[in-house]
Amino acid sequence: MFRRKLSALDYHNPAGFNCRDETEFRNFIVWLEDQKIRHYKIEDRGNLRNIHSATEWTKSFEKYLKDVNCPFNVQERQESIDWLLGLAVRLEYGDNADKYKDAAPDGAKNADNAAKNAEPLINLDVNNPDFKAGVMALANLLQIQRHDDYLVMLKAIRILVQERLSQDAVAKASQSKEGLPVTLDKHILGFDTGDAVLNEAAQILRLLHIEELRELQTKINEAIVAVQAIIADPKTDHRLGKVGR
Repeated sequence: MFRRKLSALDYHNPAGFNCRDETEFRNFIVWLEDQKIRHYKIEDRGNLRNIHSATEWTKSFEKYLKDVNCPFNVQERQESIDWLLGLAVRLEYGDNADKYKDAAPDGAKNADNAAKNAEPLINLDVNNPDFKAGVMALANLLQIQRHDDYLVMLKAIRILVQERLSQDAVAKASQSKEGLPVTLDKHILGFDTGDAVLNEAAQILRLLHIEELRELQTKINEAIVAVQAIIADPKTDHRLGKVGR
């Protein structure tokens, strides 16, 4: 919960800071006073730096909170940390006002980076060994053909995931297709292989082929209708003296 403020203050470990660790917490308070807040004079920070004496340090920290006018007490650790961090950020800005006054707002930065964010793969380091290993592992898992360019492989992985592994695609694939029973005896094969089993297999293959042709014809018809919808509504331009778009 303190990561952003710690990062703003250049704390050495903003992501891993653990305020419940007593030693880390005390060292953090000493760092905050020495480097950022600096409410005490250097010679008056001795008691706060004595982190090995639990009782004395707690008293010193309680006094410190009162001296900086913190509204929280030592028992409210997270609240007091957050308040001290806010104070440190304000003081840091005051000490470096010229540095931050010309800083662009987040909205402007986001606008500048809009083009980059439109293509999420543009900022990847394709020469990173971890990146290559990850792409290769995904390609092997999804049975995608290898390519010398790892970025091309990653794009292929993205396309496959979008088309085959999206929620809609999975839902569509999971739907069971029930067909009508077919009596093979009613369908004439047109030739004889000399083997009853082979004849039956040939009839099945022929029926499947016919089904594929029907699907193809349906798609052709849909394409024709789409084209007709475009060309069947001409616009008349009287200035040209002809009909057409």
